[in-house]
Amino acid sequence: MPPRKFFVGGNWKCNGTAEDVKKIVTVLNEAEVPSEDVVEVVVSPPFVFLQQVKGLLRLDFAVAAQNCWVRKGGAFTGEISAEMLVNLQVPWVILGHSERRALLGESNDFVADKVAYALSQGVKVIACIGETLEQREAGTTMDVVAAQTKSILEKISDWTNVVLAYEPVWAIGTGKVATPAQAQEVHDGLRKWLHSNVSPAVAESTRIIYGGSVNGGNCKELAAQPDVDGFLVGGASLKPEFVDIIKSATVKSSSA
Repeated sequence: MPPRKFFVGGNWKCNGTAEDVKKIVTVLNEAEVPSEDVVEVVVSPPFVFLQQVKGLLRLDFAVAAQNCWVRKGGAFTGEISAEMLVNLQVPWVILGHSERRALLGESNDFVADKVAYALSQGVKVIACIGETLEQREAGTTMDVVAAQTKSILEKISDWTNVVLAYEPVWAIGTGKVATPAQAQEVHDGLRKWLHSNVSPAVAESTRIIYGGSVNGGNCKELAAQPDVDGFLVGGASLKPEFVDIIKSATVKSSSA
């Protein structure tokens, strides 16, 4: 089986103006980064900037929406449907981010329904999972991420278009980062869980990426871990150092 292609996603969250977007895209367009054979790059601007970014961004980088509705569109004010993303040729969506789970009460089942519906419409999914500080301190990290993943498993049968993003809630935007060993331990545990509960082939091919205060300074050491297949980057994706994070893919390709 070919090695898993490194994946770097940039989640811009609720940030930016039209001018900011132009600046960020210009930096990305001018960046010298490894080829598409080595790394897959996806950036996720707010909905209102999706078309602007898609129109300006280099063709070897893709765009993702930050969310979509749980079923077909209709009388759901303020929501965006997977069908709309398909219509705008937006290939990816981020679902289940801990900010939505915590702030908007999205449950494991609700996230799983969203994942299944987006996939059914042909949208590829970055599915986020992760534990809180209390859960980590209680020693229940693997129980929590396994339960979040199990909910998704119960709703989907094909994992081809799913990237799992392990994002420890205690490390998102806090400046705290899981050590490379902590990240590897959870990624390894998730891969073993997929091996036992889905299939060895899915465990081997599914990319499990890390998110949680990833930056230009820590990305290479994290990328060197055998089960870390890339990153979902928050704040640093709005800065030029995002290019350095993309380049950390070469850590994998040189050791492959």
